[in-house]
Amino acid sequence: MPVWNEREECLGLEERVQQQWERLQSSLNRAHKNVPFYRNHFREEKIDPAQMETLSDWERIPFTFPRHFGENYPYGLFAVPLRDVVRIHTARGIELKPIVSGYTKQDIGIWREIMARALTAAGVSRADILQIDLDPGLANWGRHYKDGAESIEAGVIPLTLLPHEKQLMVLRDYKTSVLITSTSAALQLKDLLFRANLNPNSLSLKTLILVGEPTGAAVQRRIEEELHVRTWVHYGLSEVPGPGLAFQCEERQGLHVSEDHFFPEVVDPETGRSVPEESEGELVLTTLTTRAFPLIRFRTGDRVRIFSKPCPCGRTLRRMEWLPHRTDEMMIIRGVKVHHRQVLLLLSRFLGFSPHPHRFLVRRREFIDTLEVWLKVDEQVFSDEIKEMEKLCQRLEAELAQELGVPVKIRLKEEDSFSNVGSNGAIEDLRP
Repeated sequence: MPVWNEREECLGLEERVQQQWERLQSSLNRAHKNVPFYRNHFREEKIDPAQMETLSDWERIPFTFPRHFGENYPYGLFAVPLRDVVRIHTARGIELKPIVSGYTKQDIGIWREIMARALTAAGVSRADILQIDLDPGLANWGRHYKDGAESIEAGVIPLTLLPHEKQLMVLRDYKTSVLITSTSAALQLKDLLFRANLNPNSLSLKTLILVGEPTGAAVQRRIEEELHVRTWVHYGLSEVPGPGLAFQCEERQGLHVSEDHFFPEVVDPETGRSVPEESEGELVLTTLTTRAFPLIRFRTGDRVRIFSKPCPCGRTLRRMEWLPHRTDEMMIIRGVKVHHRQVLLLLSRFLGFSPHPHRFLVRRREFIDTLEVWLKVDEQVFSDEIKEMEKLCQRLEAELAQELGVPVKIRLKEEDSFSNVGSNGAIEDLRP
């Protein structure tokens, strides 16, 4: 028996609209009553939640932005007493303060249902052994996938941070049939297999669930052909509250949005106004059933298109196309979001001053996406001793990698290397 209500995937249009509107009003009232940030936010805009009667009224509500997490650190956005919170997650914010999110027992149960539904849509069952291989920056997602897989009685190898060669050994020896990983890591896995002279047919692997970064149909086909598997894409938020917000079904015609738990909108990134259906824009999400950490009109920065045409699979949950290139300056590296401001603030903390000039690049070498940081050779930091310079670079690489959750390479450059660098310090994506 499924651990979620299958009927909610197939509600008729009128019933879906009614369900969403009731849950929208409940979520809005909960946030207004219990979270000072939202109450003050609404008061400034002269918004009374009790007078929200139409979606036009709803669109008057101000957006929530990633910066608001840091401004309300650590528990300022919680809507329940801490005694009701049974799990606390942290994720990297856009500055030095992390994002802290909480879950009640009811929230945890809902997430198990969301994950079980997404996994089942990918054909995962109790007959499978599921392995989770994600970078440290997505460790919270590993817990959600473990809970969801266990709820459908699949065997689970939880997220364990191992070298790639060890992950391959576990994949082979433990007879993993389902692997949850990022697209970048899946491409790297293919390379490792061929280097180790292993034929994909020698593995029990049959399903890859790709998370953390948009993956086009051409890349999916390539992975499937080279690894002899079936791939499925899941969408989630690395900030909050987790993965599986949208998932592919067997028809592979977009990702079904879990509309019974999240209300999606698509807005023009410049004006913030809603765009026509099937038009490209920025995804805005509002939680409908979350109790501890409600989000009201959160600007995700992800570029999408949403369409309502019926899916042959029978689910009436609307589908979205997850598009490459974000609407903000956030960069996705192996599924983990990294902002240039974070990198600069971390460097300033480690070095004791803000390095200038500097340059941040994302490169893909041998299928490994790495954040490359260029620093000017400067007497203020670097000595004449090569060994001392190497030690400092290694220390910086380790510190940044631990904080950001992605591979980092420090490169020392002469001043001429920065002649064409812009002043905003944004991360440049040089991946093919």
